[in-house]
Formats: sequence, structure tokens, C-alpha cells
Amino acid sequence: MALDVLPRPDWASTTSVAIPRDLTRDPVAWAQAIFDNRTMPSWVKALFVVRECVVRPLRITPGDSSMLAVDRVVGDEAVIDTDDVHLHFVAGVRADARFVHVTTVVAFKGWRGRLYFVPVRLLHDAVTRAMITRAARALRNGRDGQI
Repeated sequence: MALDVLPRPDWASTTSVAIPRDLTRDPVAWAQAIFDNRTMPSWVKALFVVRECVVRPLRITPGDSSMLAVDRVVGDEAVIDTDDVHLHFVAGVRADARFVHVTTVVAFKGWRGRLYFVPVRLLHDAVTRAMITRAARALRNGRDGQI
């Protein structure tokens, strides 16, 4: 779905992580768990703090939780769609019988978006993988497959 929203991205990536078979397949539950500040690893939270310091001089909108909220569900995929001043970011979250897949597509808007994305490009897979892994732990420990 992410590629349907942004069919010609400047950058795209899919991160897939194996999950236990007994966890929920609900894409909204997964998206909420992955992007929930309570389940993020400490080092990822620290990177978001660094982000907030770096974006101010670039006049990029400060981040908030609504930027990572599920906008809609299409079929078996939760879609997060954030169109900001420096880039358009879309993430699709889908769980199947063995894996959770997060597909991220980005379209840059001018030099700010390109500059902003230089470090993001380097860290994206490690951050996304850590967030999915931590979300799986939270869902496993939660009641009825929910956090």
C-alpha cells in the first residue's frame, strides 16, 4: 500500500522480522506497538531527541506522536501517511503467519528533506528492526495480543 500512496519515492525500504506464530496479525495493533513511545528501545528514543535538536535550525516541524499514527487500513495493511514540509513519509505495516513487514517510502521536498534524510538512511533498517522486535515483545506480554 505504501507504494500505492507514493508510487515514485526517492527512497524505499522494507524491513521484515520473524515473529512467533501465536501473535496477532492485526496490522493496527502492530503499527501502534511499533510506533508507541512506550515500546521503543531507549537508544531509539535518544535518536528522536537528537532529531528534535537537529531539525530546529533547518526549520523542520518538530515531531509528535500524530505523525506516526495509523491513518487508514487497506486490506491487511495499516498505513501511516505523513506529508510534512521537508518530506512525505508513508509506512505500511503488515503481519503474516511468520513475519511483520514495515515498508517505508519517502519523497523529499527540497534540500531540507535530502539533508535530513542522510543520517536516517544509514540508521533506518536498524531502528525499524529494533522497533519491530520490541513491539513483538510488548504484544507477547500484553493481554489478548494487545499492548
